[in-house]
Amino acid sequence: MDNLIIPAHTARVKICGFQDLETAKAAADAGADAIGFVFAPSRRRITPETAREIIAKLPPFVTTVGVFVNEQVKTVREVAAFCHLDAVQLHGAEPPDYCRRLGLRVIKAFGVRRETVQDGTGPDLSVVSGEDFRAFDAYPVNAILLDTYIPGKTGGTGESFDWKVLAGKRFPAPFILAGGLNPENVAAAVRSVRPYAVDVSSGVETDGRKDKAKVLQFIAQAKGRA
Repeated sequence: MDNLIIPAHTARVKICGFQDLETAKAAADAGADAIGFVFAPSRRRITPETAREIIAKLPPFVTTVGVFVNEQVKTVREVAAFCHLDAVQLHGAEPPDYCRRLGLRVIKAFGVRRETVQDGTGPDLSVVSGEDFRAFDAYPVNAILLDTYIPGKTGGTGESFDWKVLAGKRFPAPFILAGGLNPENVAAAVRSVRPYAVDVSSGVETDGRKDKAKVLQFIAQAKGRA
């Protein structure tokens, strides 16, 4: 037992916001665990038809995730079935009952800020305070994603929050770290926060488009291969 080597913590990797097969497949081939498609209003928005075509050509064992914001339950179910999504990621103010009614594997995103939150029921990303994460307990979801809260935004801002607010926190489901991650800081984030997974979009882009070199570098750093 004295010679037992405990490996360093590594995180699963989700790359989000793909719009073409070439870069999505490159990410999967490089070791991305999950590929994300945005179906909400965004410059990264993709049609269900295009997403379905890409998903059909991805290698096996890659999880496909659809991102939605305050969409109707019926629409989310229909898109998930049509595209053969493995999970959905909710980036709006969807309440616990909404997540329950979907009947799908759900990742619920929350925006983190340090100030005390008086009201998190608006149309923006659901908000939690860095001092109090008890809101998570009400959500019957498969994973919790923490992003940076910016009023009027629902994700993809490229800005990080203070990871220190996560120290000593316990989560009722696997937790995914997002917000401002890039190839330069993801290794430090994984070491300090020890998330189940990391999620990136703008941090692996150049001029608004997915950059293959950045994608490969991000995956290598997150998985301790660099």
